[in-house]
Order: sequence, then structure tokens, then C-alpha cells
Amino acid sequence: MEKRLDYFADPTAGKALKHLMAAGTAIKDSALPATTQELVALRVSQINGCAVCVDMHTKDAAAAGETPVRLHLVAAWREATVFTDAERAALELAEQGTRVADAAGGVGDGVWASAAEHYGQEALTALVLLISFMNTANRLNIIARQPAGDYVPGQFR
Repeated sequence: MEKRLDYFADPTAGKALKHLMAAGTAIKDSALPATTQELVALRVSQINGCAVCVDMHTKDAAAAGETPVRLHLVAAWREATVFTDAERAALELAEQGTRVADAAGGVGDGVWASAAEHYGQEALTALVLLISFMNTANRLNIIARQPAGDYVPGQFR
């Protein structure tokens, strides 16, 4: 697959992505646990079929010490016993927040309450921002057919 756009060579994309990446950095530096961030980023990217983001977040999570078992089970997290209740709440919020067109009512009150039970205001806000950020990044990469497989952990930090 050949990419349609080179975001790094385009001046308009460069200006916009500078701000988008700054938002990503603010989320990374938030109160939301880094492990949860990688699991959520991976799950949103799996749902959207963004190969380059699946590549990136799998490698970043592994480099940060995440186990292969947990990474392999993110796609089937409901049936897996390796995730905490807090991680499950974050993954459910991520799924409902990503599949808004599939869930007529958007994010359900029970899902929101579960996430709020496990995360304080700052971490919950970061979680919502992360879900939105990942959906934006996925769409940018999918539309422009950004290829996957060559990412090196920490490449964009």
C-alpha cells in the first residue's frame, strides 16, 4: 500500500499536526495511567482498522513493559481475565465513544458511571480526550492510507 499524502511534507498539515501532537502530549502527561492510555489507543485503533496506529501502540506498549498476553487479548477484553476493573471501564468507554454511529444513544449512562467510579475528574477528562484524539488520528491515517509496520517505539516523542 502506498500512502496518498505525506503529512510531514505539507505545510498546512505541518501547522495543524503541530497542534494535534501538542494535544497528544498533554494527554500523555495527564493523570490517566500510561498503561490504560496504550490499551485504549490500541482498542480504538483496532475498532477503526487503523493499521499504522495498531502498529504504533502495540510497539509502544510493549516497549513500556506491557505483556504480549494482554496486548493480544485487547481485541477480546470482555472474555479475558487479565484486565483490571478500571481498564475494563476505560475499554468499554472507548468502544462506545468510538462506535457512536452504532450506539444510537451514544455512551450509555452505566458505562459513564463505571468509568467515573474508577477515574477521578482529571483522569476521566484525559480518557475522553484520548478516545477523541485516537479517533481523529485513526481517520487521518486511514484516509491517507498511511502504511504500517515500520514504526519504531517512541518515534514521535
